[in-house]
Amino acid sequence: MTESTTAPDLRTGRCQCGDIAYEVAGVPDDPHLCSCGHCTLLSGSPAMAWVGFRRETLIWTGRGGEPTWYSTWPTLRRGHCARCGTHLVSVADGSDMVMVTTFSLTGQSDGLESVGHSFRQRAMPWMTVTLAPDPLHS
Repeated sequence: MTESTTAPDLRTGRCQCGDIAYEVAGVPDDPHLCSCGHCTLLSGSPAMAWVGFRRETLIWTGRGGEPTWYSTWPTLRRGHCARCGTHLVSVADGSDMVMVTTFSLTGQSDGLESVGHSFRQRAMPWMTVTLAPDPLHS
């Protein structure tokens, strides 16, 4: 039997200008859209796409180091590039997970289709999203 020597599911991401870059590893968790008031104001769009990874796998690799942090809630911080403004991550106090913006991943968003929509009641009426079946009703 041969063992793999590659990192499990290593993914990279970056901001638009490239100053802030990161790596995350492991199995992606909870790919979803969010239409909360914070996400719609931050993005200027009807929703943001997020996907979670274990917080301890996040490594900042770009020349700019860590992003600039902004608290959008008393227990929630969001990281963005101070130079180009790209929003990259969201971290809740005490959580083992970090949420990254799906499309900040560098060409590696395949297989990360949103299966949920937070604050869907606030979504624009013209938005339609095909969601995975509810596991309780399938």
